[in-house]
Order: sequence, then C-alpha cells, then structure tokens
Amino acid sequence: MTRDSFESDLDALRADIRAMGEDVTDRLDRAVTAYERRDPAMGRAVAEADDEINERYLELERDCIDLIALQQPVASDLRFIAASFKILTDLERIADLASNLGAYAHEMESETIPNVPIADIADMALAQLDGAMTAYEERDAERCRTVAAADTDLDQRCAAATDDLVRSLVNQAPEEDELESLMADTQRFLLTVRDLERIGDHAVNIAARTLYMVESSDELIY
Repeated sequence: MTRDSFESDLDALRADIRAMGEDVTDRLDRAVTAYERRDPAMGRAVAEADDEINERYLELERDCIDLIALQQPVASDLRFIAASFKILTDLERIADLASNLGAYAHEMESETIPNVPIADIADMALAQLDGAMTAYEERDAERCRTVAAADTDLDQRCAAATDDLVRSLVNQAPEEDELESLMADTQRFLLTVRDLERIGDHAVNIAARTLYMVESSDELIY
C-alpha cells in the first residue's frame, strides 16, 4: 500500500469515528428528550437500537486492527490508530448509557416523582461529548483540556440534582399503593443522573486519548 493510500485510510477512519460520534450524540439527545417528555415509545426506540452501534463498533475495531497489523504504522500514525481504538470503546459505552436512558423513559410512571429537570445536565454532557469529538477531528489539544475542565461543573450539577430530588421527597406522604412506583421512579431518576455523569467521564476519556494522540501527553489520562 502506498503512503497516499494509507493516509486515505487514516482519513476514512477519522471520518467514520466522527460519524459514529454524531450518531451516538443524536441517540443520547433523543433518549433525554424521551425522558423529559415521559415518552415511552421514543425511549423504547432508542433502547432497542443499540445493536446498530455495537455492529459499527466491531467494524471500526477491525479496521483499526487491520491498519496496525498490515501497515505497521510508526510514531504519530500509531498513536492516532491506538487513540481511535480507545475512543471507539468510549463511544460504544456512551451508546449503552443512552440505551439505558431510553429504557428509563420507557418504564417511568407519568407523575410519581417531583419534576426535577435534567435538561441542563444533559446539555452539559452533550456539550462535553461534542467538544471531545471536535477535538479529535481537529486535533485540538486546548479543546481537550477544556472538555476535561468542564467535568467538575457536570459532577457538581449532578450532585445538586440528586439533592433537589431528596429535598422534594422529604415532605411527600405517598399512599401505600403509590410507594412502590415512587421508589422505582426515584431509582430511575438517580440512575439517569448517574449515567449522564458517566457520559461526561467518557467524554473526558475521549479528550484524554486525543491529547495523547496530538501531543503524546498523558496529563488527562490519569
């Protein structure tokens, strides 16, 4: 394979991973919308579409392996392929979390818990993911650091949302026949917040691997 052909394959890999990132971001956005609207049909559709992402993940993983095994890349090319391989794993796990959110929306009772908004938390997580993928596509080291720095704000907002729910539940006195549903939906809310926080963590992982790819720096990995 000529160098030009190899470069073309690397460009194709970058474009394919960026496209997968856009698809995962769209699924996450729809899962959050389903949760906010208490739309079980939309939530179920997101939850049931996870196999498509899994198949793309395996295809792109094979592409990474082939590029390493057949081309024996060195230095920056090897870092790019290795980073791409790790980023694929984070995207696949974010898709799993989006599927979880879709399932929570599908199972959530209509009005059993107080309406504690999560839209701002979701917006923060989506912004981190989009920033991380843009940094990967554009090889932008400073954007990687910006994504990592934003994770503290997301963690604090998730903690605040949990506190808000607990405070709102303190004065509730549910009927006995409502208690089981209330407990189940409370757990789903807490899992939703936890999963959004984890999405931010995966976005930081993507930024960390991108920074290593660009500058050979592990400052965000540990």
